[in-house]
Amino acid sequence: MRSLAARTLAIAALAAAAGTACAQEKVVFATNWKAQPGHGGFYQALVDGTYRRYGLEVDIQQGGPQVNNRPLLATGRIDFLMTGNLLQTFDNVKNGVPTVVVAAIFQKDPQAIFAHPGQGYARFADLARAPTAFIGKDGQFSFWQWMKAEHGFRDEQLKPYTYNVGPFLADKKSVQQGYSIAEPISIRKQAGFDPLVFLLADHGFSTYSTTIETRADMVQKRPETVRRFVEASILGWYNYLYGDNKAANAMLRQLNPDNDEAAIQGGIALMKKYGIVDSGDALTRGIGTMSEARIRDFHDKMVKAGLYKPGEVDLSKVVTMQFVNKGVGLDVRRRLTGK
Repeated sequence: MRSLAARTLAIAALAAAAGTACAQEKVVFATNWKAQPGHGGFYQALVDGTYRRYGLEVDIQQGGPQVNNRPLLATGRIDFLMTGNLLQTFDNVKNGVPTVVVAAIFQKDPQAIFAHPGQGYARFADLARAPTAFIGKDGQFSFWQWMKAEHGFRDEQLKPYTYNVGPFLADKKSVQQGYSIAEPISIRKQAGFDPLVFLLADHGFSTYSTTIETRADMVQKRPETVRRFVEASILGWYNYLYGDNKAANAMLRQLNPDNDEAAIQGGIALMKKYGIVDSGDALTRGIGTMSEARIRDFHDKMVKAGLYKPGEVDLSKVVTMQFVNKGVGLDVRRRLTGK
């Protein structure tokens, strides 16, 4: 097994080989979990030289089960943060933490509820009748509250999800939370069947996901840095989804040995199948797009679900649209896909 130092050197060499000799502006981007296909576009922009062509030397720092990168943004130790969904930014605004979302890479939150086939769960509404719902602690205090308010789920169904699919596999009448771009692969691998996948985004959970967040002072004092990072990341995502992503996938495997080739290719296929990245407004305005109307819609649903009080979150401080909705990368998509 390679040492961490050896792997780091190899990754640095890959990134350096793709770049140019000119001076670059150094920025630090932190993710919220270990490297995986759902982060692939950022690593693509690193290894194929897109960040360097935009004048940036980007250091990507992984998250993980023992790593919490979120506090590092407000304290200035990192410049950009990949966040899960808008709830985290709502909390920051509520608590007076001066951060702002500058792009939304995922048009759909990949969070889903899984069910066994052949158990009478033909529609999302049917899941409210399941005797058991395995939901993690964070989910119980976020999307589960919305599921109760909007779709009639009940706390009596709850059992803790510990990120082990075993209990779900053992109980065919149960349902379970999970990522639509990951758990179906592990369930197929362990149990030999494809679960029914009910994407929360397709049933009204309208948050953006895999957002890029930065400090408000970065937007004010270094807007060109923010623009270059956002646009280079968008191009990285188009090239990762539709172009030659071999080098990026090699980096994912180096950084996180859990990424075997089947998991990586499966994750990419599921992102495309469910329209996680490139769907809706992104088809005409480009990856990263956001709209004020949709953000307000999601906020109002979270108020109805009891997560926030009316007026508690100043929506004018949640996002800025100045770096997105410009169609960046649409020409790349057309060239790579013919569409």
